[in-house]
Amino acid sequence: MELLSLQFVLLLLASLAAYYSIGRTKPEAQWYVLLAASLAFYVLAGSWQTLLLLILTSADIWAGGLYLAHLDDQSKAERKATKDRKARKAIKERYDKRRWRAFWTSLVVPLLILGFFKYLNVILFNFGAAESPHSLGILLPLGISFYTFQSIGYLIDAYNAKYAPEQNYLRFLLFVSWFPQIIQGPIGRYDQLSGQLFAPRHADSYGMRRGLLRLGYGLFKKLTIANVLSHNVSQIFGNVTPGIPGSVVLYGVLVYSIQMYADFSGGIDIVEGVSELFGVEMAQNFRQPYFSVSLADFWRRWHMSLGSWMRDYIFYPIALTKPMQSFGKWAKKRLGTHAGRTLPACVANILVFLLVGIWHGADWHYVGWGLYNGIIVAVSDLLSPVFESLRTRLRVTDETRWFRAFAIVRTFCVVNVGRYFDCVSSLSDSFTCLRATLFNFAPVPFKTALALCKVDGAMLFGISRIALVACTVVAIISWHYERGTDVRERILSWNPLVRCCLYAVLAALMLYAFDFTANGGGGFLYANF
Repeated sequence: MELLSLQFVLLLLASLAAYYSIGRTKPEAQWYVLLAASLAFYVLAGSWQTLLLLILTSADIWAGGLYLAHLDDQSKAERKATKDRKARKAIKERYDKRRWRAFWTSLVVPLLILGFFKYLNVILFNFGAAESPHSLGILLPLGISFYTFQSIGYLIDAYNAKYAPEQNYLRFLLFVSWFPQIIQGPIGRYDQLSGQLFAPRHADSYGMRRGLLRLGYGLFKKLTIANVLSHNVSQIFGNVTPGIPGSVVLYGVLVYSIQMYADFSGGIDIVEGVSELFGVEMAQNFRQPYFSVSLADFWRRWHMSLGSWMRDYIFYPIALTKPMQSFGKWAKKRLGTHAGRTLPACVANILVFLLVGIWHGADWHYVGWGLYNGIIVAVSDLLSPVFESLRTRLRVTDETRWFRAFAIVRTFCVVNVGRYFDCVSSLSDSFTCLRATLFNFAPVPFKTALALCKVDGAMLFGISRIALVACTVVAIISWHYERGTDVRERILSWNPLVRCCLYAVLAALMLYAFDFTANGGGGFLYANF
């Protein structure tokens, strides 16, 4: 079941009706409706077998969190019962070791499940034990990366005693399986999401209109940009050859960059809008990433929930380890204060981006993508004093308009070089496309080059018109958001007739886009991760 299907719409309407009807008489039971809707969605979109995997992961993590809290309580009770300082220290060390073993024991199950379904076939292929990366026919369970990371984050928080663990398994299962987020995120935090899922709600017309507006905006981006561009991208990068013209590659990369943004951010807007219909606001996942002034800034704005997850659970634990601290002190003595402070973070950044690349898929081109981004961010941090010196000489600041515009364009270019490792199916194709862009840019006229890649010129003209209009709309809205304007509030304050005219025009554009969408445009790209 897709988010754009009639089946999903019917499930959503039935769930909303039941949710707010029960809220009139038994508001404390509303969350059962959310759980039932989430499990029903997961079965309809996936299967009973994949639901069992979700239940196994969630039960393991839930029990692990309770056991960690139990060990912590026992440790405190035994230390309180003795007055001897050395004895208290010994008790704490003993229980810390037990908690450490319990933590890793609980972590093994979700990691093994994720590793088996997502990485086993590719690993065997690379060692010559499988005919191809997909020869074993192992299908990736729906949303496994998202709910696994969300569960692991909860377990780490429980280990660090950030909050009391959830006592009720069904409530924890709802947190893990909340159906708007299950396909492509965002990756929620228990302390931020649980209170909203279990709070009693009454229908709020203004809140629901805001949710519908966001849902509609996501549909607009998905249908008028992502879907109409997807066929061209697949035609260009579906069969990369050594003689592919670099001009076509560059065109394809730029189109892919736009398609990826519209597809992912549009999907997030849809699921955030659906969640808001129930009064639940999930974590923000996008903040105008194409207004970024550096690659690091871009990744703070793109897939924000994954970025914050990696920062809190991977980056800081690596950067603050004793070996890294020792490395920083060594670098400070030999290379200076800036290097000593920056190098541990640089190493941690490279490892984090490598992990993010592997999270996207068990293919070498994702490894190349992760290393590219990690190295660029690390080198930028190391050279920050040089850049600051140049800015001082040029007498520019972050508020200097021409310099900010230059930084935005520069960042867009750097991001799109990374797309060469993202939009193809193999690392060798990535380097083939890079070579073509640098050394074989335009051996034939562009239209002829497109025809070589089986891109229909007439359809391309229609697609370009639709995508240009839609991208202009998205760019204007993004610009207002970047300036701090609450666009949805502004639109809802307009005269109803004006709003209806706006909705009608955008709806007509979405309907028109169907004529240029091949095979319905496909599902959401991030559902594959």
